[in-house]
Amino acid sequence: MHAATHGARAPVAVLGAGSWGTALAALIARHGHEAVLWGRDPDTVAAIDARHENPRYLPGIPLPDTLRATTDLRAALAGAGLVLVVVPSHAFAETLRLLAPLRPPEAGVAWATKGFEPGSGRFLHEVARELLGEDTPLAVVTGPSFAREVAQGLPTALTVHSDAPAFATGVANLLHGPSFRAYTGEDMLGAELGGAMKNVLAVATGVADGMQLGLNARAGLITRGLNEMLRLNHAIGGQPETLMGLAGLGDLVLTCTGDLSRNRRLGLALGRGQSIAEAVREIGQVVESVQTADEVMRHAERHGVELPIASAVRAVLHGEITPADGLRQLLARNQKPEYPAGLFDG
Repeated sequence: MHAATHGARAPVAVLGAGSWGTALAALIARHGHEAVLWGRDPDTVAAIDARHENPRYLPGIPLPDTLRATTDLRAALAGAGLVLVVVPSHAFAETLRLLAPLRPPEAGVAWATKGFEPGSGRFLHEVARELLGEDTPLAVVTGPSFAREVAQGLPTALTVHSDAPAFATGVANLLHGPSFRAYTGEDMLGAELGGAMKNVLAVATGVADGMQLGLNARAGLITRGLNEMLRLNHAIGGQPETLMGLAGLGDLVLTCTGDLSRNRRLGLALGRGQSIAEAVREIGQVVESVQTADEVMRHAERHGVELPIASAVRAVLHGEITPADGLRQLLARNQKPEYPAGLFDG
């Protein structure tokens, strides 16, 4: 789907049969497009293909009969007009290396993965550009979206950002439907920062809620957390309106307040006094915030941006301070104007 041209006819290959990949593949199939879901786990793939259910990640939710699933990457990519990558950030580069030689030349690549490349801290669009080349259309799909609700057909709004506007529109058209609004934008940098950084801030609000500090504290943390996102976004060259929209504020509010959020649940457990190891074991799915906190602070330090909340979360996740210590540090900061010399200097 080099632009919007191959849209409805060419199949969409969705790579990653976790909860989010399954939900997006089901959405695309419900909209009447051919969708093939690729996953590594033979049992999950067999259940999706034969029983139209993902018992591991979305138990009890019926999937469209037209959705096909396979463990054969070559078969999944054959003839695809669009490749949609939906794997955790730590598997993103490896998945792109596998798909690169198999990708049909006309197929653009979009991803609904949030986070940075572990270790390097690179944005995922930088990784994709390096591995797929300059000529491949790229897009990021992001926004406030719990997989379970999308799979159930509940109303959701997302945004698709690409430096190729026609490609963003083509991807959005596949996703857009009766209960699903897909917007478009051209700021992959800001969209990816919002999608990653909200996971760190969700831990902070989870901790506060786990410590039963009240709704005022939660609202304060969300608002000052958004301020931290805006400051870092400004420093790296993202557009502020991106973070005032679905990719930033929208995703931040959802992840900080919704108990389907793994990162919020990690914070809740820590706030109640559980260890990180216990909390991660209990949640059972990938919790992105531990490595993301490191990468966010690496970007902040590189650009000389102060991020008190994200910094406290990183220290708590590394066991350097307790959640109560982190909160005390935040409350002990000096009084100051909300916006000392403008939005981005606070």
